[in-house]
Amino acid sequence: QVQLVESGGGLAQPGESLRLSCVASEGYFSINAMAWYRQAPGKQREYVAAITSAGAANFADSVKGRLSISRDHAKNAMYLDLNNLEPEDTAVYLCRAYGDSGQRVGSWGQGTQVTVSS
Repeated sequence: QVQLVESGGGLAQPGESLRLSCVASEGYFSINAMAWYRQAPGKQREYVAAITSAGAANFADSVKGRLSISRDHAKNAMYLDLNNLEPEDTAVYLCRAYGDSGQRVGSWGQGTQVTVSS
C-alpha cells in the first residue's frame, strides 16, 4: 500500500519561493505518474501539476511558468518548486500517485499548508 507524505509548506511572502516534497514511504515501484493538487479555503480541490516516472511534466494553465516539478527515484520522492509566490497560491497542497494504467495508487495524504501573505 502506497503511503504518501507531503512536506515543505509554510508561510512565505509574495514573490518568494518554496519547495514542496512528496515522499512515498513504500510501494514506490508501483507508481508511474505522480501529481500535485491544492485546495484553497472554501474552494474545490484543483489540479496543479503532474510528472511521469520518465520525467514528462504537465502543468495547470493557472501555474504554468511559475512552478517546476521533478522526481528523485533514489529518494522515492516528487518535488514541486513554487516560484514567485502569489497570495492566490495559498492552499493545502496534496500529492497523488498513479499506476501504469492510470489507476490511483494509495490514498490522499494530509497535505502541506502553503500560506502566502505580506
